[in-house]
Amino acid sequence: MTDRELAMALRAAVRGSVRFDAATRVVYSTDASNYRHLPIGVVAPVDADDVLAALEVCRRFGAPVLSRGAGTSICGQAANTAVVLDFHQYMNQVVRIDPESATAVVQPGVVLDDLRAAARPYGLTFGPDPSTHSRCTVGGMIGNNSCGSHSIAWGKTDVNVSTLDVVTYRGDRGVVGPATTLYSLDSFVDRVAPAVRELSPLTRRVSGYNLGQLLPENGFHVARSLVGSEGTCVTVLEAEVRLVPSPAHRALAVLGFPDAYAAADAVLSVRDLRPLTIEGMDSGLIAALRSARPAETASRALPPGGGWLYVETGGDSVSGAKAAAEAIVRAVRPPSSAVITDPVAQKALWRIREDGAGIVTRSPSGGEAWPGWEDAAVPPEVLSSYLRDFDALLARHGRNGAYFGHFGEGCLHVRIDFDLLTIAGVRNFRVFLEEAADLVASYGGSLSGEHGDGQARAELLPRMYSPAMIDAFAAFKRIWDPDGMMNPGRLVDPAPVDQDLRVFVGTPTVGPPSLAFSADSGSFASATRRCVGVGKCLSADGGVMCPSYRATGEERHSTRGRSRLLFELASGKVLTDRWRSEEVREALDLCLSCKGCKSDCPVSVDMATYKSEFLHRHYAGRLRPASHYSMGFLPLALAGVSAFPGATAIFNRLAGGSVAKTLGGIAPERVVPKLAPKPFLRPTRRTRVAPPDGRPRVLLWPDTFTNYFDPSIAVSAVSVLHRLGYHVEVPDRPVCCGLTWLSTGQLDTARRVLRHSLDVLRPWLTDGVPVVGLEPSCTALLRSDVGELLPSYDFDPASVLTFAELLHRHLDSLPSVPVKAMAQVHCHQHAETGFSADASVLSALGVDLDVLDSGCCGLAGNFGFERGHYEVSMACAERKLLPAVRDASADTEILADGFSCRTQIRQASGREPVHLAQLAARGFAWPKGLRRSIM
Repeated sequence: MTDRELAMALRAAVRGSVRFDAATRVVYSTDASNYRHLPIGVVAPVDADDVLAALEVCRRFGAPVLSRGAGTSICGQAANTAVVLDFHQYMNQVVRIDPESATAVVQPGVVLDDLRAAARPYGLTFGPDPSTHSRCTVGGMIGNNSCGSHSIAWGKTDVNVSTLDVVTYRGDRGVVGPATTLYSLDSFVDRVAPAVRELSPLTRRVSGYNLGQLLPENGFHVARSLVGSEGTCVTVLEAEVRLVPSPAHRALAVLGFPDAYAAADAVLSVRDLRPLTIEGMDSGLIAALRSARPAETASRALPPGGGWLYVETGGDSVSGAKAAAEAIVRAVRPPSSAVITDPVAQKALWRIREDGAGIVTRSPSGGEAWPGWEDAAVPPEVLSSYLRDFDALLARHGRNGAYFGHFGEGCLHVRIDFDLLTIAGVRNFRVFLEEAADLVASYGGSLSGEHGDGQARAELLPRMYSPAMIDAFAAFKRIWDPDGMMNPGRLVDPAPVDQDLRVFVGTPTVGPPSLAFSADSGSFASATRRCVGVGKCLSADGGVMCPSYRATGEERHSTRGRSRLLFELASGKVLTDRWRSEEVREALDLCLSCKGCKSDCPVSVDMATYKSEFLHRHYAGRLRPASHYSMGFLPLALAGVSAFPGATAIFNRLAGGSVAKTLGGIAPERVVPKLAPKPFLRPTRRTRVAPPDGRPRVLLWPDTFTNYFDPSIAVSAVSVLHRLGYHVEVPDRPVCCGLTWLSTGQLDTARRVLRHSLDVLRPWLTDGVPVVGLEPSCTALLRSDVGELLPSYDFDPASVLTFAELLHRHLDSLPSVPVKAMAQVHCHQHAETGFSADASVLSALGVDLDVLDSGCCGLAGNFGFERGHYEVSMACAERKLLPAVRDASADTEILADGFSCRTQIRQASGREPVHLAQLAARGFAWPKGLRRSIM
């Protein structure tokens, strides 16, 4: 029977989606590991009946099955040549919370943060909390026996599971829990108990099957014995889990030490004080963070040192939590320390730790690092010695790695700069893993202390376990899955650790890119390897990334999904038509080019840049979509319209008509914004600039959107800057940053436009005059993309300031504007320039500010205007932005510096947003005759 027949049978049997197309198989071909396995197909069941039906079809066809949650597993257990049952899409509900018994019943695809949110009103939480808590599923946590930073207080997933509703490959279904009589397990336990009892005590032993839970002294807990089985035994249909009381308030003590060894030495002293967490970080993580994000500020809150412990405490009050944290500082007496009680500041510091797995995939020098030896655990009392020996092992192999981890339980996370592109490098990879396994076993540790075994470690288990235990694992697997069809090649009869490496298998063969790809040494292929699959783009809340995924729920519309398709494009193994690939074009079509991933992705994937490169190559020598011409050449068209008296009125009358929209590829649901009666600057008029009279000079950048649509913003900006003592100047010829051509992939035109504009600016740049931008997207391009389009052009991005950054130099001189305001931060500003200067300026103005965590507005430049994008555009806006705007009181100003944001708000809510310049100008009187002096 063929895969096509299997797909047809599955579509006839299940109500959920069934996909066997190449793009879907590529997207699900890997997890967060080094391994790549194209699945047979992907089924997203809507309920337990769908799962049973899918298993029946797979049995009939002899197809193996892989259960999968969010696909954030680091060891390859969520990638296999099998039919993938994707529980993340539909079977993702909290069925019920029982506060009296402190339990919850959940479907396997429920996201951990959703479970925690449902338990929060009762003062409860689910204890295990891996750093992927915003997107990992409880079913995946059960598969891996996940832990997280609070396991020292609340244990691993296994001890937090009460019962499981499971089904085997053969279709046998039952609810298992403690003292369950099933499958002759009694006789099995009798046989294996002696070998299990010989294991040394170690709380973070996650490798192998969890057979210790079957011992009579542990309650013969069948459900907990299946936790950590990585989908190799059963498929979980539902789970009852234990909840624990969550402290009302928390404090974070950050302890600084000379190095990570000293931090590890202090662990036992901290453990005696019974905190909620003891997390460790090495200076290598901070160096990688600062290299990747030079503008980040969170790490400045760390006390001096080369190694740190995060120690969290809880209490019924802020003072109680703080007192507990301060008591730990007094007891341990580290060389440096800081106690943080502000939740926002704590969140910023925790983000460093939680993003660690992504941050350290790039070294400070830009080199690539990989998982493989990811999370070994040793008894905490020997952690410092183990770290020293592990560093010596790295040195012997000429490898480098930055590490962090759950120091309180002796668990170490590390990414290492393995060479996975050459045969010799892969050979060294295997030898290193073998020696690392022997090292951790010599300390009485576990190859995995959190992430499981998968393909990365299962072959190495005999180096840790006795032959009797290895035989016991095989027997346990046979009891549940005698046909060997549940996630085969994992844990039992394992695939080799050095096979199926996605980087080696997917060796790129594409030529040099058109853009510079400066962060990836000029390599498009290296850029496609940035994504390591941690899946932060799959989170439903917080930040900007990834708006299209949040709107559609489709993995291929996530940053991760698109990265995988681009990786396959570069390798040419599956997507053989390369730059002409329709699969990649379709996936990128709903990318808003918001750049949220560049700042929010732990490894700074910049999908907007990748999309521009792809569109440039995809449409080379071919007719483009109409919107590329109508909106790509918008700056040129508007300059032409404004050059002729009366043309503006004609444009406004005709542009919004159905014929113009059809010809321009514009969504019929959209209202085309009207041009202002007069632009701020006319392109045909040479501007005369009065002498500065000793005042400091600034050059105001007259971007297309401000100039032609909202010139009053520029007028307000001039007023404010004049009152602050500046001599405001404007370019003496038309300028444009080229954004509309860049975003549509018309790179040659974008270069010409940008080079011309920079040449116009040269006299001011030579004189050291700062360039001040009003439109965030244009300002962000000048700050970040000049080097991508014109890498050899002599231009210092630091010469470009946002309006807020310039005002930030005059906080004491700003007037009072005592209003309430709600701010929608433009995506490009979020990604490139940040909002901290704006927040300080608004505070100095006396504005009562609420900064929305609403993500992308959904319009995103040309995206929301393009035909076929309206539904997704509005779904993005309706998630948080538009409801917040509608709920805002009439006296609350809606602050939106971005033209796209203002347009979306205007058209969808009827509210009129304001720009920071307009808000600041209210505190100043407009000087008589000033406008005439600059025109």
